[in-house]
Amino acid sequence: RQLNPKVSPFQRRFVGEVRRCEEMEKTFTFLQQELRGAGRALGPCPDNPRAPLAREALRVQEQSEQLAQELREVSRNRASLRGRLRELRQYLHVLREGQRFTSLPAPLGSPARPRALSEREPILDPSLHQHLDRKINFVAGVIHPWRVSAFERLLWRACRGYLVASFVEMPEPMEDPATGESITWVIFLISYWGEQIGQKIRKISDCFHCHVYPYPESEASRADTMSGLHSQIQDLSVVLEETEQYLAQVLDKVVLALPTWRVQVQKMKAIYLVLNQCSFDVTEKCLIAEVWCPVQDLTQVQDALRQGSYKSGSGVECFVQRIPTSESPPTLIRTNKFTAGFQSIVDAYGVASYQEVNPAPYAIITFPFIFAIMFGDVGHGLLMFLFALWMVLYEDSPSLRQASNEIWLTFFEGRYLILLMGAFSIYTGFIYNECFSKATVIFPSAWSVAAMANHSSWSSAYLATHPSLTLDPNVTGVFQGPYPFGIDPIWSLATNHLNFLNSFKMKMSVVLGIVHMGFGVLLGVFNHVHFQQRHRLVLELLPEVVFLLALFGYLVFLIFYKWVKFSAANSLVAPSILIHFIDMFLFTSNADNLPLYRGQVPVQTVLVVLALASVPVLLLGTPLYLCCRRRAPRAGGPAVRLGSRRGAQPGGRSGGLTAGAVSQPVAAGEQEPLLEGQEAGNSVNATKEDVESGGHSPDAEHLDFAEIFMHQAIHTIEYCLGCLSEVLWTMVMRNGFVRLSYAGGVVLVPVFAAFAVLTVAILLVMEGLSAFLHALRLHWVEFQNKFYVGAGYKLCPFAFAPDAWE
Repeated sequence: RQLNPKVSPFQRRFVGEVRRCEEMEKTFTFLQQELRGAGRALGPCPDNPRAPLAREALRVQEQSEQLAQELREVSRNRASLRGRLRELRQYLHVLREGQRFTSLPAPLGSPARPRALSEREPILDPSLHQHLDRKINFVAGVIHPWRVSAFERLLWRACRGYLVASFVEMPEPMEDPATGESITWVIFLISYWGEQIGQKIRKISDCFHCHVYPYPESEASRADTMSGLHSQIQDLSVVLEETEQYLAQVLDKVVLALPTWRVQVQKMKAIYLVLNQCSFDVTEKCLIAEVWCPVQDLTQVQDALRQGSYKSGSGVECFVQRIPTSESPPTLIRTNKFTAGFQSIVDAYGVASYQEVNPAPYAIITFPFIFAIMFGDVGHGLLMFLFALWMVLYEDSPSLRQASNEIWLTFFEGRYLILLMGAFSIYTGFIYNECFSKATVIFPSAWSVAAMANHSSWSSAYLATHPSLTLDPNVTGVFQGPYPFGIDPIWSLATNHLNFLNSFKMKMSVVLGIVHMGFGVLLGVFNHVHFQQRHRLVLELLPEVVFLLALFGYLVFLIFYKWVKFSAANSLVAPSILIHFIDMFLFTSNADNLPLYRGQVPVQTVLVVLALASVPVLLLGTPLYLCCRRRAPRAGGPAVRLGSRRGAQPGGRSGGLTAGAVSQPVAAGEQEPLLEGQEAGNSVNATKEDVESGGHSPDAEHLDFAEIFMHQAIHTIEYCLGCLSEVLWTMVMRNGFVRLSYAGGVVLVPVFAAFAVLTVAILLVMEGLSAFLHALRLHWVEFQNKFYVGAGYKLCPFAFAPDAWE
C-alpha cells in the first residue's frame, strides 16, 4: 500500500537506486540490440538468482558498462574497416572496368580489330593520337542504379554533349552504407575536354551522391594503383577478420552474463519500487509497510522478515501486527494446474467477493457435462479427449509452453477442461448412441420385427408397395424391454427418428436446466447466511424459489407425470405438454388437449398467480426493507451517516498487516496495493456499492432509493428472463444427422476424406465451439447470477515478474 501519497516520486527515499537500475537497463537494452544485430538470440536465465546486494550491483554496473564500451569501440572499428574495404573494392572495380575503355593499342603484328562500333570500343582511337591537340580528362566512380538515368540526362543537358559517358554494372553486389541492403552498383567513366566541364561534372556527381575515385591518366599508373589496392584489400581483410573474432568473443561474454544480470536488476528495481511505498518512522531507521496477507501465510511472512533481519546483520527486530481495516479485503483462490482453467472461466465473469461462494468447484463437473449434453458423440468426444490427453502428457515440454500462438496457448491452458469435456462427450455419446453422427449397434435391438409380421396381414404385394413399415409397440412381442444402455439403434432407421430424438433431448435439457438453475438458487443460501443477510432469504431467495418451481418445476413434474401415466396402449390419447404449458399462462383450457389429471386447470392457475406474485416481492422487497431500515434511527434521535465502505468479517481469512523492519528487500517484498490501486471490479452484476462492501455487506447503505430500486430491478429482470430463455431455447433445439451414400470402392476414398475433413473442421471444431459458448452462457447467466455477485478483486501479491524481454 502506498504510504507516501503526498511525497513526489522524485523525492522518495530510494529514487537514486531506481535511477541506477534504469541506467543499467538502458545498458542491457544496448547489449540486447547488439546481439540482435549479430543474429544471436538471448536465451532465458538458466537459474533464479537473488537480487544483488549493493556491492554486487556496482560490480554488475561496472562490468556491463565495460562490455558496452568494448562493443561500441569494436563495432565502430568494424564499421570503419568495412567501409574502407568497400571503398577499396569499388575503386578496384572502377579501374578494372575503366581499363577496358581506355586500353592502349594492340602490339605490332597482332590482327587488326574490326571497326564496328561497340560499347567496349576504346574511347581513344590509337590512330587519332597524333591529331589530338587537347588533353582528355576523366571522372570515374560508382552510382546507385536507381539514379543512373537521371544522372545521365542531367550530364547531357548541363554539359551540352561535350563529354563521353560510359556505364557498366559492377561484377559483384555490395552493401549500401545508407540502408544496409546489398545492391549492384553501376560504374561510370566520363571523358571530357576543358576544366569548366569537369567542374560541372563533379558538382553533378556530388548532388547524386556518387562515389568518385581518382583515375590515373597513364596505363602504367593504373596498373600500379591496382597492385597497391590488392595489397591493401588483403591487409584490411586480415584485420577485419581479427576484429570479427574479437567481437564474437565479446558477444559470447554478453550472452553468458546478460540473462542473469537482467533478472538481478529487475528484482532489485522491483524491490526499490516497493520500498518507496513504505514509510520511515521519526528515527528514519525502520521501514513501515501495510500489506494484505492470507492468515495461513503469516508464519511465512514472519520467517522471511526474521531471515532478512539476520542476513543483514541488523540489530532491530522485525515485527508483524494485525490491524483493523474498513476496506474490502482482496480475494485469494488457490488453484493448481487442474483447477486453473475452470477458475479462469469464473473469473472472466467476475472475481469472487471476499468469502463468497466460489462456483468453480461445481463447474468442474457441471461445465463439461452440460457441454457434453450438446456435443455428445463418441467419435468426436474421443478425438477431443485424445487431443487433450496428448497436451496433458507432454505439458512439461518447452515447445508447448513457450509457443507464440495465442490460440494454441488458450487451448493449452484449458487442456484439463478439454480433457473432461471429451470424456463426458464420450459418455453422452453412448447415451445418444452416436459415433461420428452415425448409430452403432453395441447390443441387439429391443424391437422385434418378426412379432409384428406374425400379427399382421403383410403380403408380398403390400410389402412391395410400402417400402417403409411402422413398428407398433402396442403389439405383444414387438417391444422386448428397454435397451441396455442409451438409445436403441433402430431409431436411426426410423422415419420419425428426428421427432423422437428432439423430443427426448428437449425434455432432458429442460429437466437438467431446471435442476442446474435450482442448484444455483440454493447456493445463495450459504452467501446470505454467511454474510448475515437474513432478509434476503425471505425477500429474494423465497420469491426466486417460488417463481422457479411454480412455473418450470411444474413443467418438470408434467414431463415425468406423462412418462409414468401413459404407455404404448394409450399413447395416442396422450395430451401435449407444450399446449398445456401455453394454456397455463393464458389461464385457458383447450378442449382438444385432454387434461393430464383432475383439477389441472385450478392448480395451474394457482401456480401462475404465485409466480406472478413473487415478482413484486423480488422487485420491491429488498429496496423497501433497506429504505425502512435507513429511516428507522431517525425516530429515536439524530441520524448517524454510515460510510459506504464496510470492514471485513470478524475472524476473516484475510486482514491488514503492519510490518516494521529495516530496509531489507525481503521485508518489503510482500506489499500489495489495496482497493485504491485496483479496478473497481469487472462483474456484469456489480455496482459501486457491491465492490465497496464486497457485494454482501449486511448494512450496505446506498445513496438513494432510486439507485437501490434500479439495481434490484436489473437483478429481477435477469433472473426471470434467464429462466424463460433457458426453457424456450431448449424447446426449439434441433439435432440433425448426416447420411452418406457410398457408390463403389472408387468413390469411397474421396468421400471418406471429405467426411473426415468436414467432421474435424465443422462438426468437431465449429459445433464444439458453439457448445462451449452455450455452456459458458448457461453457467454465467443461468447458474452463477442466481447466487454469485463477483464484485471482488484478486489478491495480486508482490512477486518477481517473469522475464518479459523480447
